[in-house]
Amino acid sequence: MHISDYDYELPAELIAQEPLAEREASRMLVVDRGNASLTDNRFTELPRFLRGGDVLVLNNTKVFPARLLGHTETGANIEIFLVKEVGDHTWEALARPARRLKPGKKLVFGDALTADVVDRSSDGQVFVRFDGHGDLEARLDEVGRTPLPPYIKRDALDADKDRERYQTVFARKRGAIAAPTAGLHFTPEVLDKIKATGVEIAEITLHVGYGTFEPVRATDLAQHSVSAESYEIDAATVDRLKRARRDKDRIVAIGTTTTRALEANLSEFKGFTAGQYSANLTIRPGYQFKAIDALLTNFHLPQSSLLVLTSTFGGHELIMGAYRHAVAERYRFYSYGDCMLIV
Repeated sequence: MHISDYDYELPAELIAQEPLAEREASRMLVVDRGNASLTDNRFTELPRFLRGGDVLVLNNTKVFPARLLGHTETGANIEIFLVKEVGDHTWEALARPARRLKPGKKLVFGDALTADVVDRSSDGQVFVRFDGHGDLEARLDEVGRTPLPPYIKRDALDADKDRERYQTVFARKRGAIAAPTAGLHFTPEVLDKIKATGVEIAEITLHVGYGTFEPVRATDLAQHSVSAESYEIDAATVDRLKRARRDKDRIVAIGTTTTRALEANLSEFKGFTAGQYSANLTIRPGYQFKAIDALLTNFHLPQSSLLVLTSTFGGHELIMGAYRHAVAERYRFYSYGDCMLIV
């Protein structure tokens, strides 16, 4: 298939710019693969679609303030977006404007942080080395900003009001440059209601990286690949997953990042295996799902790898029809938007 098969028209006003006042107030479109039906619901109804014995798997990664606004020594304004730590105090980053950031250029971020440009790639990425004074994480927390996707518009001078809401309530392990957005709808109260139904809750960690939202550059999806991301599954989660498989209970993935971690694990090993690994898996048409039985996910950008993954799981015709329905019914889209449950 071609990436153009994953296009749809979305009015700009349906792109959610702000989170709802209450996390759990989102709408939820339920897509049933068995009878190809679509049902409009509320996220608070999620426990009704689960059953005792299900294992609901969350991604507990924590977003850090990876967006840095600063200036060069000569006073030119610059912005960098940290992508991946590649060495001691050295990071790969996206930069704007990249043409100004040549090797040797010194960058200043507030009063707490400076960095030197050490290299630049042909595609606009730069490599920066921060000064070695003090705790780098603490200084990034002080001067960094929430790394929101570009379709959410914020004034650079506004207060960083997204730092709490662009984070799941179960975020524990720091390392993501984007939130696992399907998890943003959950509250402790909703999780308690889910547990009360006899559903087990398990956690994995996949640090959401650039690969999750990197544009698809191949026309033919057979040529498309998603950059690797690190993930971890602990022994307790593996025990729950193995028990679900043994008892023929469902594994319900919360989000595409959770899905990628679980599917990558079973694609690499004969059974669920605890440890820290790299998810090199690209899910595209023809992939046979091995790990998950149901998926809760937000609505994704047209022609994105996340939409390709979602429609591979749910079926291309059914999922693209669900997107057209969601547009017609005025659902809210993308990171702060509503969600879809595929069963």
